[in-house]
Amino acid sequence: MPTNEPERLWTILEILQWTISFFKEKEIEPARLTAEVLLAHTLKKDRLHLYVNHDEPLTPAEREAFKALIRLRVQGTPTQYLTERQEFWSMEFAVAPGVLIPRPETEHLVEAAIERAKPLEQPAIADIGTGSGVIAISLHKELPHAAISASDISEAALNIARRNAETLFPNGHRIAFVQGDLFAPFAGQCFDLIVSNPPYISTEEYAGLSREIREHEPPTALLAGAEGLDVYRRLIADAANYVRPSGWLLFEIGNTQAEAVTRLCQENGWTVEQVIKDYAGLNRVVAARR
Repeated sequence: MPTNEPERLWTILEILQWTISFFKEKEIEPARLTAEVLLAHTLKKDRLHLYVNHDEPLTPAEREAFKALIRLRVQGTPTQYLTERQEFWSMEFAVAPGVLIPRPETEHLVEAAIERAKPLEQPAIADIGTGSGVIAISLHKELPHAAISASDISEAALNIARRNAETLFPNGHRIAFVQGDLFAPFAGQCFDLIVSNPPYISTEEYAGLSREIREHEPPTALLAGAEGLDVYRRLIADAANYVRPSGWLLFEIGNTQAEAVTRLCQENGWTVEQVIKDYAGLNRVVAARR
């Protein structure tokens, strides 16, 4: 926005129109949604407020705060790290730099787990690599009778996950968050379902990701070796020691990995019952059973 008009009052509508145009020029998409989310965050209001009060002027302090967010967004900082929020499963989760931003495609993994856990009286579920906790917390919302354990190697991620659970379930919850690599915290335990959205990006694919992802999201939550299969190899092999008879292993995959992970499952005594596609028609979730 122009800086040579220090005394001018900008209304919500005017500043939105300018920002949308600016984001389009800088190839920030979706331009309108990004502008609205950042302005609503600046004003500590919801997006509906922007429409109902479109002729409301911003204070100088609000304008300066908004300009700072615009600058950071254009420099590549993801919107979710600027607002420290991301919606998932119709809930608002806290996110922070150093913790992977949840993607909507992961909701297919949650749906698959709910479908298989609902018939069980008191299912025991493990969420391996929980990150910000979106999978475990979404499952708890839909399956309050389930006993859910969620692990992550990152203490920073677990702190965010715990905060999300406490915020979304202020009266308490049945999720145990534990630190450790894959199944390390679960010695001697067995589960009806094991779910995971592990790192699955190959070295080559990672080099082709947007600068925004490479420079801001944690590589340890994305990278999985030359073929993107390193974590799957450990997860699929080790899960057999922690699943009950006829139990399930469900995990998210990259859209080109179905054949490779199916083969890994078969080599480790798992039967792949289903490969679930996302709304774009791409392979997204593998459901395997012992």
